[in-house]
Amino acid sequence: MESFTKTIQNIMMFLSLPKISLIDILEICILAFSFYHIILWVKRTRAWSLLKGMVVLVFIYLIAFFMNMTIILWIYNKMVAIGITVLAIVFQPELRKALEELGRRNFVSSLISFEDSRDLVRRFSDESVNEIVRATVELAKAKTGALIIMEREINLAEYERTGIMIDSRISSQLLMNIFEHNTPLHDGAVIIRNDRIIAATCYLPLSDNLGLSKELGTRHRAGVGISEVSDSMTIIVSEETGKISLAIHGKLIRNVDGELLKKHLGEMQGGASEEKRPRKRLKIGKKRIHRRAGQ
Repeated sequence: MESFTKTIQNIMMFLSLPKISLIDILEICILAFSFYHIILWVKRTRAWSLLKGMVVLVFIYLIAFFMNMTIILWIYNKMVAIGITVLAIVFQPELRKALEELGRRNFVSSLISFEDSRDLVRRFSDESVNEIVRATVELAKAKTGALIIMEREINLAEYERTGIMIDSRISSQLLMNIFEHNTPLHDGAVIIRNDRIIAATCYLPLSDNLGLSKELGTRHRAGVGISEVSDSMTIIVSEETGKISLAIHGKLIRNVDGELLKKHLGEMQGGASEEKRPRKRLKIGKKRIHRRAGQ
C-alpha cells in the first residue's frame, strides 16, 4: 500500500506545474509574439520557398545520420558555417525591409490589431474581375501594351514603392487610361491588391529564363520575372501583336482570350460565382420546358 501511495505521489509531482512568475509569463508572450511575426514574414516573402528546400535538406541529413553515411555527414558539417553566411546574403533584401518596417511600425498597433481580419482574406469581387477582363480585351484590340500584376499572398510593397501610388477602385476606364500612349503613367506595371489599384509605373525584375522566346520583349520578361519571385499572377498585353499572355509561377501562357483570362481570375478569386448562377437558372428553365412539354 505504501509503495502504491509513493507511486501516486511521484506521478502527481511529475504532473504538477512548475512555479510560474510574472517574468516567465512576460517572456513567453514576447517569444510567442516574435515567433508569430517571424512566421508571417517567412510566409509573405521568398523565404517560404527556401524554407521548404531547407526542410528537404534537414530530412536528408536525418536519413544520413540514422544510416551512418559518414561522407554526407562530413559534407553537411563543413557546409553549416558557409550555409549561414549564404542565407544572410540571400535574404539581405528581406532582412533590410523587415528592419525598416520594424522601425516605421507603431509598437502598440502591432501588438493589438484594430483592423478587420475579413479585409485580409478578401479576394477580388466579381465586379473587379469583369472590369479587369474588359480593360485587358480593349487594350489588346487597340494594341496598347499593358502589364498588370495581381497580388496574392506575398506582399509586393518592395515593387510598389518604385511606382506612383494611386489607391483607387478598379475600373476598366482607369486601367485603359493608365496604359494609354504618351501619358505619364503608361510606362511600367500596375499593381492590384484585392479590389484596389495600388500603384502604377512600377519597376519589376527581369527574368533570366533562357527558355523564353527571343521574340518576347522587356514587358514579357518583367511579367515572368515578378512571377518567379512571388506568387502573383501577371497579365501582359503585347504592344506589337495585341495578344494577351499570363505569367504564373515563372511560366508564360500565351494567346489568352477573355474567357480564359476570366477563368484564371475566378480561380485566383476562389470561385467564379457568376458562372454558377446562370447554370442554375438554365437548369430551372429546362425543368419548366419539360413540364410544359409533358402537359
